[in-house]
Amino acid sequence: MTNNKELKFSIDKILSDDFGGGKKAKNTMTNVTVELENSELWKKFYELGTEMIVTKSGRRMFPVLQIKIKGLEIKKKYSLSLKFFLMSTKKYRYSFHQSKWVTCGVGEENVGSKIFIHPDSPSSGNYWMKHIISFEKLKLTNNVFDRNGHIVVNSMQKYNVLFTIIAHHDDNNFHEIEEKHFSFKETEFMAVTAYQNHQITQLKIERNPFAKGFREIESELFIKKDILDLF
Repeated sequence: MTNNKELKFSIDKILSDDFGGGKKAKNTMTNVTVELENSELWKKFYELGTEMIVTKSGRRMFPVLQIKIKGLEIKKKYSLSLKFFLMSTKKYRYSFHQSKWVTCGVGEENVGSKIFIHPDSPSSGNYWMKHIISFEKLKLTNNVFDRNGHIVVNSMQKYNVLFTIIAHHDDNNFHEIEEKHFSFKETEFMAVTAYQNHQITQLKIERNPFAKGFREIESELFIKKDILDLF
């Protein structure tokens, strides 16, 4: 887990980049707020040390990143994006003896795409506010040569996500923009190629609706064991 000071430093660093790439407009999003959906579930994972599987072909995240936005102008056009950023330049390993992640040297170079634009962008403020916004199509990969639009991350390094709302102030000129950024400490995660903490594995099986097959197999194993115990 990461303290607020470390999180703020990481966000301030990436905000120094020309994130939007357009002409900045006046501030009209002072009343815009973002809520993290399934925040209680995210907190459960965060307390254990969230792990996200990465593969060459790309793997979807669980929990899924979902948000609810309030305070947008109904008719104005907005785009939504995510930027994945390193929480530390260190590389980690899981200490089974200590049951926690520990640093083990310098991490790999941060390369590849880190930005995901929501496919419904740009859309009106009314559209974004009337339902929960899901980034379920996003996939994580460790393939630095990925050409499928997946997010490239380094295994055994720690990341978090910056949500960005981009307001387009001129329908005929999408380069005139205004940005507002949000982040949540609960969405911090360690990128892994295989789960390290068995508690994370168990929680994902219990709470992920797509893990139903694993639960059924596990149940069958217990039933077989009970039968064998009778003989």
